Amino acid sequence: MKKAILILLTSSFIFLSCKSHKSLAYHYSSSQQKLENEYQKYKGVRYRYGGTTSLGFDCSGFVQRVYMEAFHKKLPRTTKLMMQTGKKVSIKNLKIGDLVFFHPTRKYYHVGIYMGKGVFMHASTSRGVMKSKLDLKYWRRSFVKARRIDL
Repeated sequence: MKKAILILLTSSFIFLSCKSHKSLAYHYSSSQQKLENEYQKYKGVRYRYGGTTSLGFDCSGFVQRVYMEAFHKKLPRTTKLMMQTGKKVSIKNLKIGDLVFFHPTRKYYHVGIYMGKGVFMHASTSRGVMKSKLDLKYWRRSFVKARRIDL
């Protein structure tokens, strides 16, 4: 009898655990899932100036590719042209999929895609395709603006 109760309790716990896990996945937005899929596909691909393929990306080439594959949206090729696309949005009102722009050096601008929870994905010159936190001093200091593209 004790064995049957133990089996019943264990089965119930497993069922409830799976059910709660499934409900968490349900709250993962469609846009967030599409972006995460693209990130997983390209994670670690090296930086390559002018690159637009999985052989190597520059930041705008990566953003352009992800937007086309995830949302079927064509974006301009360069960071400066992307900065003029869509609607301006404050850093406090970022939504998943917004473009975030930085001016880390006098020489160039940088672009990434906001993933939610203070994280964006981008093609880093030193580490390739990766995720970074917006609240890191380096990114806070060089943040320029964000743009929202209608999906």
